[in-house]
Amino acid sequence: MMHTDRDETPPAANRTTRATKRSTRVTALFYSLVLIVAFGVTEWGHAQTVDTHYARMAPLAEYLDTDAGTEMALALSAAPAAISRDATVLVLKRGGYQVAQKGKNGFVCLVERGWMGPFDSADFWNPKMRGAICFNPPAARSVLPITFKRTELALAGLTKAQMTARLMEVVKRKELPALEAGSMSYMMAKGSYLGDAVGHWHPHLMFYGSRSDGTEWGADAERSPVLLNPQFQGAPEPLTTYVVVAPNWSDGTPAPLHDH
Repeated sequence: MMHTDRDETPPAANRTTRATKRSTRVTALFYSLVLIVAFGVTEWGHAQTVDTHYARMAPLAEYLDTDAGTEMALALSAAPAAISRDATVLVLKRGGYQVAQKGKNGFVCLVERGWMGPFDSADFWNPKMRGAICFNPPAARSVLPITFKRTELALAGLTKAQMTARLMEVVKRKELPALEAGSMSYMMAKGSYLGDAVGHWHPHLMFYGSRSDGTEWGADAERSPVLLNPQFQGAPEPLTTYVVVAPNWSDGTPAPLHDH
């Protein structure tokens, strides 16, 4: 066979090869962006100067919404109306979360703040953070208490280091309920703001498991729809959160990836 340095690949094959390479690059970019999941941390997130922007907790008033109705509406939009309309809805007040609507289906919807993210997140104390979430009944019983505890500590004025130490004690003393099988939550609200780097991000579902690197779920594997959320990785709470991106917002409108 004669060897030549000249590329004799047919033009059509060249176009196919280039298209494949572009597709591969787009896929790689998508998975890189997706790892900035709810309350996630990226190199760019670390590049945001935490010391300058959100080094400590802002005045409490900045984390509270003056209109409880607005917060309630955002909480309800975390899941499709068929689920959220019969859910219990909580709103954040100075003393913690309070019931704004008593539900009947076991789901609980609320709006979380930045302190529910990783402790090394640049947005941990970001007062703009609003993460609307609806917990299903098992998660409402076994995961929501973590939200209550972190919120209690944050509202008490504890630093990150103090919160971490206190949570370690809470876990050691088994003051939090054990994770229930089937625990998951909806985060499909258009109005959520999940950080300065990602803004509204994508609608998604979250599934909770015991502490893991995610391999048994195939999380972060090439073309796997399951992503490992850094929310509790390395945190005192012994949980792992998996994320699956949804194609639509809770109102049914499409959420194309290129729109975020």
